[in-house]
Amino acid sequence: MEPEYIVEMRHITKRFPGIVANEDVTIQIRKGEIYALLGENGAGKSTLMSMLFGMYEPDEGEILIRGKKEKISSPSYAASLNIGMVHQHFKLVGDYTIAQNIILGAEPKKKFLGFLPVVDEKRANQEIAEISKQYGLEVDPTQIVDEVNVSTKQRVEILKMLYRNAEILIFDEPTAVLTPQEIDALLEIIKSLRDGGKTIILITHKLEEIRKVADRCAVLRRGKLIDVRDVPGMDAREMAALMVGHEVKLTAEKGEPHFGDTVLKVEDLVVENEDHYDVVQGVSFEIRSGEIFSIAGVSGNGQTEIADAIAGMKKVKSGKITLNGEDITHYSIRKRTLAGISYIPEDRQLVGLILDFTLQNDLGLKDYYKEPFMKNQFLQNKVFEENSEKLIDRYDIRSANRSQTVVRSMSGGNQQKAIIGREIEQDAPLCIFVQPTRGLDIGAIENIHKQIIAERDKGKAVLLVSLELDEITALSDTIAVIYDGRFGKTAPAQEYTTAMLGEYMMGVAQSGAKAGGLSHE
Repeated sequence: MEPEYIVEMRHITKRFPGIVANEDVTIQIRKGEIYALLGENGAGKSTLMSMLFGMYEPDEGEILIRGKKEKISSPSYAASLNIGMVHQHFKLVGDYTIAQNIILGAEPKKKFLGFLPVVDEKRANQEIAEISKQYGLEVDPTQIVDEVNVSTKQRVEILKMLYRNAEILIFDEPTAVLTPQEIDALLEIIKSLRDGGKTIILITHKLEEIRKVADRCAVLRRGKLIDVRDVPGMDAREMAALMVGHEVKLTAEKGEPHFGDTVLKVEDLVVENEDHYDVVQGVSFEIRSGEIFSIAGVSGNGQTEIADAIAGMKKVKSGKITLNGEDITHYSIRKRTLAGISYIPEDRQLVGLILDFTLQNDLGLKDYYKEPFMKNQFLQNKVFEENSEKLIDRYDIRSANRSQTVVRSMSGGNQQKAIIGREIEQDAPLCIFVQPTRGLDIGAIENIHKQIIAERDKGKAVLLVSLELDEITALSDTIAVIYDGRFGKTAPAQEYTTAMLGEYMMGVAQSGAKAGGLSHE
């Protein structure tokens, strides 16, 4: 007789230095269901699934697959148990074809001259075409991975699992980088995988997605299992409260804007990438004090490059950037910071922080060369610590050893809070937020949205670049939609519907406004 549960994780505990990631967690998953793991950043969702996929081993507890106790010591052992995982950050080889990525490590072999084993790419292409048709995951197996868009890369990751006959499929934050239309398509794919007999585990903090597709939902908070609920009939507010531990406002509260003078003026901006291709093509806009100006677009259409060019991270090929009447087009990064720009970058680990620094040093990165942080050419350790302790409390930055925590050991959400705290404290007239809530949970998102609105209400000019349409519609006063390096439409936020934004983002709708034109009047 088949066991009732295909996956059982019993009394799982996992510790890392200074933190218990999972504490006595028991979950039981039935064959053929979509089982969601919901929780804040650092709640232990990914750690729990990484143990199921063989990337970590539990310190305590046991894992049963199809009723049999297993010691899952590596991802390849997990694959032999028909467990597959699509990671939040894709694991693909850019200059290989889609087919080569899918078969990597599991290549079908044929004999050449009767005895030499060679890869049978023709057979692989056929098999991939069949699987992709069966699950509605159409791809061209001969395309190079670097030349396809984000949602196709994700399909490749899913096909990689299906090619290896995975029956238990783990999705880690699968919609973080997709447009609304792509998200809907992915959720349909996940449902069709379940209908085809697969068991799906969905790690997410997006309540709407869980409500659309999941059968059951386990809520984790600070490493502990809080509850397991049947999803149909569950209320989003109740789920949010379970996840965060208190009532959460699901929509940002924002008063009427009070626009002042122009703070930032960008004229005919052209920025090229490493391959000398113009990724930003003649963009012009203005941001006034007290205004949240958002750039909406699918990932890779030039929006990050605009923010990087304004912050001085990327060189301007042509065009002009003016801050409070001062031409800053060719200023160094520090000169721009002193002129009045604070910047929350897209990649918090690569650009926002020095991961092996302590929290107090990272929080002092913008000020270390000024008094009182430096006196007579010596850094003042006490000042760094006092500054850090103040920001830890003010921005609810959670870490094992407060100021002395090494930043690498903190969760992504708390790393993000550290950057936002440090940058907001600069009190700069222009705040640039690039993907400020990427990968964050509903509690942290609520907090950061409040801070962005508070900056606008203090009379700051705010430039927001986000792939989250809900975030753009909740926060923006003005929205510019970017497609292929050009602005398609710039208008007050209330003039757009979500569907309309999606169409402009996909380049489907063409605005009568000239590209890069302003409609601030």
